[in-house]
Amino acid sequence: MVNLIDYIGATLHIAAMDTQTDPGPSLPSLLRHARRTYGKAMRTALEREGYDDIPANGLYIIGRLAAGERGVPISTLVKELGVSKQAVGQLVDTLVTRGYLQRTPDDNDRRQLIITLTQRGRAAADTQTIARRAIDAALLSAVGPVDLDSTRRTLAALIDLDRPAAPEPIAGTGSKQ
Repeated sequence: MVNLIDYIGATLHIAAMDTQTDPGPSLPSLLRHARRTYGKAMRTALEREGYDDIPANGLYIIGRLAAGERGVPISTLVKELGVSKQAVGQLVDTLVTRGYLQRTPDDNDRRQLIITLTQRGRAAADTQTIARRAIDAALLSAVGPVDLDSTRRTLAALIDLDRPAAPEPIAGTGSKQ
């Protein structure tokens, strides 16, 4: 695995030397606009179906819970969203109050709360999924399956750059630390 910080430093050095070519819009800019395209389609569909009270980041939590078979601990949402426990707690409180989520104690650790979708939350998640699939279909129609698969592989590789590398095996033992 490439050390992300070292890679970025080397890339910045190379980019500074090569100012003659313009590759077009930056990837962060394209990703931001792509996220906006999906978000706008989902928000529009949700509003049309009467789910117009989902706060910012609420789409992520509802979508995340819909993707799994079980509930998710708040601590997992904190890690995934990259915000404070207090911020996630407030967002969850709002979604519980509005009828999208419910909190239940974890059977294995009564100190931990598990967040699950309510019937209203599941219906909103289904609406969100339909909107996402419509954008996926439009994108497939616009670029074709080869380019869409390539985009998915490229984005997966980008995500992998931020994942910690597995420990290296100890020489001669075949085991990892």
